[in-house]
Amino acid sequence: MTSRSPTVAQRRLARALRKLRARADLTIDQVAEKIDLSASTISRLETAQAPVRRGDIRELLDIYGVTDTQRDELLQLAGQSRQQPWWQEYKDLPNAAAADFEAQAAVIRQYSALLVPGLLQTEAYAREILRAVRGDDGAENLERHLKLRMNRQTVLGEHDSPECMVVLDEAVLRREVGGRKVMHAQLERLIETSGLPNVSLRVLPFSVGAHGGVDGEFTIFSYEKDPDAVYEDPDVVYVDNIGGGAYIEDPMITNRYNRTFERLLQTALDPIKSKQVLAEFEDGLR
Repeated sequence: MTSRSPTVAQRRLARALRKLRARADLTIDQVAEKIDLSASTISRLETAQAPVRRGDIRELLDIYGVTDTQRDELLQLAGQSRQQPWWQEYKDLPNAAAADFEAQAAVIRQYSALLVPGLLQTEAYAREILRAVRGDDGAENLERHLKLRMNRQTVLGEHDSPECMVVLDEAVLRREVGGRKVMHAQLERLIETSGLPNVSLRVLPFSVGAHGGVDGEFTIFSYEKDPDAVYEDPDVVYVDNIGGGAYIEDPMITNRYNRTFERLLQTALDPIKSKQVLAEFEDGLR
């Protein structure tokens, strides 16, 4: 069974707790001696793997000497981490927590080598992809995957939608998923979505040869930087796979992905030429 991924709020709280303990110059074992929590539970709280209880967080903040606004902010995070997100009913599905990362992000940058990204898929295209990838899950579960994917797309049309930058490999356009009719509608969707003020779509043509993303596709979530916040909000890299994907926060690794994406932007066609290429592929399917 796939384990539930922590929300953005829970990850923020975990980073803050680690930072505060280090600032207090205390080990996990030393903190455990001062509170009715085991060292393993404290460790799991600091890695966003344990359920958050406000009472426990209050006690930890007492030990770390956190007061006033900073205390209120962290207790608010503790409350947010316990709230049921809209995707809670899908928590057993791989990648469900991606919805939370998308909704909280200020910028989403994605390189897609094989498929149209989930946020930009039509329902018919998404259904074909899910049948191919998860055909042994059963019809009912496939529909749940589909509903989750379609509901996630609302993030692009909200008033505070994140900026979405997509580099799309030419292979994505040439792979005729679901037949000509489905693919034609999908290309129309890409052209339409590329016109949104918060969406930038670039095509990476075959003619560029080898490039920085040849070893696989990825998504980078970036967040608003608040210098006054007690928690840090580093970039998160998401690498999708059948087993549920991986979320990477190590700055050394996320920085490499950021540099790779910048090189992909320099290599890919600009948005205007990319839209022309999309139109050409669409015309070819009429």
